[in-house]
Amino acid sequence: MKRTEARKALAGKSAIELQAELEALLKEQFGLRMQVATQQITNTAKLKDVRRGIARVRTLLTQRKAAAAKPAAAERGARA
Repeated sequence: MKRTEARKALAGKSAIELQAELEALLKEQFGLRMQVATQQITNTAKLKDVRRGIARVRTLLTQRKAAAAKPAAAERGARA
């Protein structure tokens, strides 16, 4: 899957699904780090891909949280 397709797939997920995706990626990263430590890893590029996937998911979660907080802050400013 190309990166743009992966981004679109992530953008279509809900916050709960993104959180589950993040947990799965973190577990995968842990497993890969253990493989590195025991010198069993065969595809070292996978570690980089997983790390970037974690960053993508965290970025989406942060953006959504900021977007949700922004209208609330605007309402407080309008009432004052």
